Parts: sequence; C-alpha cells; structure tokens
Amino acid sequence: MSLRFLVMEGSPAPARERYREALGRTPAQHYGDVLVQVAGGGSFDIVCPADPGGKLPEGAILADYDGVAITGSPLHIWKREPESIRQIELAREVFRSGVPFFGSCWGLQVAAVAAGGHVQKNPRGREFGYARRIAPTVDGARHALLAGRPALFDAPCSHLDEVAALPADSTLLASNAVSRVQAAEIRYQGGTFWGVQYHPEYVHSVLAYILDQRAGDLVSEGFFVDKAQSSAYSADLVALDAEPRRDICWRLGLNADVVDPIQRRTEIANFVAWCKAEASQSDAA
Repeated sequence: MSLRFLVMEGSPAPARERYREALGRTPAQHYGDVLVQVAGGGSFDIVCPADPGGKLPEGAILADYDGVAITGSPLHIWKREPESIRQIELAREVFRSGVPFFGSCWGLQVAAVAAGGHVQKNPRGREFGYARRIAPTVDGARHALLAGRPALFDAPCSHLDEVAALPADSTLLASNAVSRVQAAEIRYQGGTFWGVQYHPEYVHSVLAYILDQRAGDLVSEGFFVDKAQSSAYSADLVALDAEPRRDICWRLGLNADVVDPIQRRTEIANFVAWCKAEASQSDAA
C-alpha cells in the first residue's frame, strides 16, 4: 500500500531556510522523508500555513491524504502571531476532515489549541536534548500510539512551551517531570489527533543544529558552563548519526530508545500503521 501524506510545515520561511541551508532539507522535507521511509514507500506534499497565502497544492483537498503531520517550530503559540493563528485554523480543518492526524512538539501544541486547549511557557523551564523518563499513563500503556514503548523511556526534544490544559475530549497518554503532557490523543469535530511533545522524527544532528542556534541561551540557562562545552556536546551528537559509539552513549546517558532509529521512531511507525488501517478500511468500503 502506497500512502500519501501531507506535512504541515510549522516554521516561518526564514527559520526553515536557515534549517535547509544547514541540513540540506527543510523540517517538513525531513519529516516527509521519515514518514515515507517508515511506511516503506509512498509520497508527501508540503503546506506552509505560517506563510500568508500558504495553501494545499493546486487541486488537492485534505481527503486526498492518508495522514497529516505537523512539524516542530520556533514559534510560540501563546504569542498569537498571525503565523500561529493560520496553523490553528488549518488544524481545525484537518480535524473536520477526519484524516489521521499526528504532530510533534509544536504540532501537539497547535492541535491542542485548535481543539480548545491551552499552551503556555513552561514554568519549569526549557526541556532540551532528550526528554528523560517519559512514563505512559494507564491509558497510554494500552494506546496504539505508544505500542512498543516501555514503562519509562527517553526521546529527543527541544521546547520552551507546554500544553498546560488539554481540550475537553482528550486522553493524556504520557508525562514526565518537566511536562505533564508528553503524549495525548485529542478528539475534535469528528477527527482524531495523536501527538507527542518530543521529536521521534529527529536524528541527533538536528538536535546539534538546534543546540548551535541556541548555544547562548543554553549556557545562560545552565545547560552548559560555556560555549566550548556546548560545542563538544554538539560534536558528540553529530558523531552519533555516523556511528552509535559506546563512549558517547555512556557520556550522554543514552539508551537504545533514542540511539536505535527503529525504537526512536516508535510513535511515527504507530501513526503510519493507523494510516494504513484507515486506508484499508476506505478501500474496502
């Protein structure tokens, strides 16, 4: 089965162009590549609702897609900027379409606000690098989104904000000490969204890029003693993409849940399985 995905690019044009110049692809291109790789084939289109006039490809409608995913973003939804409002409005359209809907980090926040939830700057501060000791709730332990995840796991992450209140028709699926809402299912106007506050789609070099972009803030917030230390951490992350070196994994406290790409992408694989199941039902109808 060949799936067709729509990827909603969360970043405004300047941010995604910096990302592309550094890493060769925009966040949405990277996300689409991961979805197609996990699905074993297929295709994806990109929509950029942060841009004025950002629309679906000519002639396309949401029902044409087997799944929709939202990337991360440097935006802050509580600022209510036009770039954010446009994404919230498109998320509501996706909910109404009934197409399987997924998002990481910013994606979870957009879907939550679209359905009536609340996002705020996290009073516990930034969560960066790896979200540690994420624990599925009782509901999460039996939910398809987290199938294959153990009782505690780590995942790549980078965020200052959090979902402070889920919408009324939602299920909390996972939490940790930094963010209560690490994973959730949100139901709204006939549609269903699965989302995580972390980034299962990331490779380690993406985290290295973000670290380098925000090194000054990370030093001032106490993540590193100076920029030399942050640069050394960044170099370790880049090296991990080439080889899962034991010394780096030990130094950074990383286990297979983030080093092994199959385990790291668990939630994306589960989302793809949901898309395939829905597409099969549609074909049989």
